[in-house]
Parts: sequence; structure tokens; C-alpha cells
Amino acid sequence: MSEFYEGLAEIMEVDVSELSTDYEFGEAWDSLAVVSTIALIDEVYDKAVDIQLLQDCKTVGDIENLISKTDG
Repeated sequence: MSEFYEGLAEIMEVDVSELSTDYEFGEAWDSLAVVSTIALIDEVYDKAVDIQLLQDCKTVGDIENLISKTDG
């Protein structure tokens, strides 16, 4: 999970120590962040997530749940 958190921290432009399952994206969760996260998920987990479902995620935990429900 640490590789994912490191990549997500870079995308969100925060320190990795700030990320937890409860971390809320807020205004930073824009189209570029979503597309970058799709690429990150593909790279780290070799999974393709639905862009609409990913856009609806509000927290890191939401993304983790989406990844766990997505077939590889």
C-alpha cells in the first residue's frame, strides 16, 4: 500500500504522512488528479477502475474500497 500512498501524495501535492483512509480530497480532487490516480492504480495494482466511480470518491478509503471491488 505504501507505493500507492506515495503516488497519491504526489498527485495530491501533500506529504505522504498526511494521508490516511479518512483523508478528504476536497477541491484538489479535479479531473487531472482523477486521471493521474487511474494511471497510479493501473501501475501499482494492475487494475482498471471506472472513471465515474473514481470521480465519486471523496476519501482515500473510498478509493481503497473501489480498488478492492475491481477485478484485475
